[in-house]
Amino acid sequence: MEWLSAMLGWYLVLLIIGLIFFPFVKRLFSSFLDFGYPFSKTIAILVVSYAAFVLGVLKLVPFTQTALFSLTALALACSLLFLRWNRHSDKRGEGAHPESAAKRGLKLIFFEEFLFLVSLLFLAYVRSQEPSIRGLEKFMDFGFINSILRSRFFPPQDIWLSADAMRPQGYPINYYYFGHLTGAFLIKLTGIKPSVGYNLTLAAIFAQGVTLAFSLCVNMVYLFEAFVGKVKKVNFFKLIFFGLLGAFMVNLSGNLQTIYLFTSGYPNDQPVPFWQIFTGYSPKTYWYPNATRLIPYTIHEFPSYSYVVSDLHGHVFDIPFVLLTLALLLAVINGWQKWKGSRPRFALWASRGEQRGLRRIVGGALAGGKLLTGPVYHLTGVAAALGFMIAVHYMTNAFDGPIYFLFAMLLFLFLFGLTATFAVAAFLTLLAFVVFSLPFSVNFTPFIVGIGLNCAPDALIRLKQLGPFLFERGNCQISPLWMLFVLWGFFAVNFALFMFLKYRKNIFTFLLFAFGLFLVVIPEFFYIKDIYPAHFRANTMFKLGYQAFIMMGAAATFTYFLITQMKGRSKYLFKLFFIVPFFFIFLYPFFSFPSYYGDLKRTPQLDGETWLSKDFPQDYEIIRFLNAHVVGQPTILEAQGDSYTDYERISAYTGLPTVAGWWVHEWLWRGSPQAVGARIPDISEIYESRNIEKTKALLRKYRVRYVVISGFEREKYKKLYEEKFHAIGRKIFQSKNKNGAIYQVDL
Repeated sequence: MEWLSAMLGWYLVLLIIGLIFFPFVKRLFSSFLDFGYPFSKTIAILVVSYAAFVLGVLKLVPFTQTALFSLTALALACSLLFLRWNRHSDKRGEGAHPESAAKRGLKLIFFEEFLFLVSLLFLAYVRSQEPSIRGLEKFMDFGFINSILRSRFFPPQDIWLSADAMRPQGYPINYYYFGHLTGAFLIKLTGIKPSVGYNLTLAAIFAQGVTLAFSLCVNMVYLFEAFVGKVKKVNFFKLIFFGLLGAFMVNLSGNLQTIYLFTSGYPNDQPVPFWQIFTGYSPKTYWYPNATRLIPYTIHEFPSYSYVVSDLHGHVFDIPFVLLTLALLLAVINGWQKWKGSRPRFALWASRGEQRGLRRIVGGALAGGKLLTGPVYHLTGVAAALGFMIAVHYMTNAFDGPIYFLFAMLLFLFLFGLTATFAVAAFLTLLAFVVFSLPFSVNFTPFIVGIGLNCAPDALIRLKQLGPFLFERGNCQISPLWMLFVLWGFFAVNFALFMFLKYRKNIFTFLLFAFGLFLVVIPEFFYIKDIYPAHFRANTMFKLGYQAFIMMGAAATFTYFLITQMKGRSKYLFKLFFIVPFFFIFLYPFFSFPSYYGDLKRTPQLDGETWLSKDFPQDYEIIRFLNAHVVGQPTILEAQGDSYTDYERISAYTGLPTVAGWWVHEWLWRGSPQAVGARIPDISEIYESRNIEKTKALLRKYRVRYVVISGFEREKYKKLYEEKFHAIGRKIFQSKNKNGAIYQVDL
């Protein structure tokens, strides 16, 4: 039961840091029935990680367990002071819920904590059936985390591009890694083994995703009933139902591609319209990844798939942060809706009285009407909070930064219209984003070269480029309408139902649907230019569609709530329109999880490096030796290999930079294939050359301290000349089977 004790210890830390931040969160979400309780853990992780990050970038405080404990203790002290300062307003009951609602809120908080524990336990157990940190991009994600764990200050070192004469101090990671830093924060704070912490981090993201989506959907329903429907008595079990429905749709559901469970199937990457191959229920022909690769040359993943394959990529780390941003926007919208007589305005100018009222209400939504006093300060507080979250999205999964900036601007447009207030709000949000993202941006070079026009006409192709817009010959991919319906039909139907019910005045749900579908449509016209030729719009569709799925999952929950409020027989017809497509998206996790993890009857264990001890025992011993005896981040040399392979296993599992790693990944990050390509001949020369002086010169060039020789090196470098390393350095480790060794070189 070692896995269970590790999971419970992990949970206890999350519970404690969440409780420390709850007083702040309670004030932030004072209008929510549960006071935003589930968001406490996410905000705690964000705030402490960000503080450690900034202090590390400034070289003021090292990234150590002691420093993290100190920052957490400082947060506790601030929380106690805040409670003391705030007790008078709490006694007066300002901004509080009615007593009956407050009691239900407390019951809701206990339920949410139980739901978090169950969700954490669920995914931890599922991962315990196949915990290997191997395959897809797990080496990259684990390598980032290990590099951060080894860092005293930031930015962290790129594990797959070591120092050279041009950059003797090493190259920083040129990718969005803040999410990985939050994972490293939890691992370092708990002191847990990183290869166990990787899997517990994924479980924690899932548990946050479930409880945050639950809270978001519960409060969408509660706030509508309380402030629009004027319902005085809250039905606790109804809220639980809609919360669980929303948590499932956001985190576990799939798309309508599961209709292929009732067909004869199709060859991968060659989809056939489902109506042409209907055969009846045929689960053996269904392969769950096809739901994310239906449209040829594209990617359209969603959270449920991510939890199954378990890559700790930026879009996965960002799931809780996205739900937090949506909750903040809901709080702002709710504050606006409580203003009597409010309506969306698109006039060029609003009256001064209207602007003052809006600023006061919007600020009160986030500050509870007490933290800040003047209307300008209220607007500044909203902009600062949203700017910080947009910066977090940018540093965690860069596409999400502009996505949520645009979404915030759309919200401001609905609140203020095209007024001076809108301009001020937009400027302050943008300024906050720039300031909060600066510690990351100062060491990051974007690797996007422009915005491509899909299927550009010949006249523009001859022009080639106009500002940031690119017009490339041959880049023309149009998604068939039936494929788009398979992927997004459930949400499109729900949006149609929502609009038919004439609840457009519920701005938040309307914006979630409208903006989500807007994100879905963008890749049909534009794409962000990267290095992939045939899959030129894959990343654009992937990143935008992922956020659309989360937004519309929450919105669809509210649509079903509205359907249940209908009167008359038409209610049952509307329910049918919801339930039939919901049946197909509901099926997905019941096939995806068993397909990846089997029957869930294996002996549970969470250590993600155990597979190495079975498949590559000598590498397992080398990794354990380096992790036990090497301090800091000196350069190692191991065999270089292609992306998505088992090459670079030593650097990934130790966080020690190697001379050159996964070629395509570094090509993307550095903007040139030569970043790795120019080093590959040098690595071969070091392993195979019989010229000792030339070998020494190359080792000095890349600041190599340790040379690894194991099965991968012997297989790739057929003329490997190991004897010379005895003359250049000394053997400090040899594996039990004599096939693996580490040579230390001091040049």
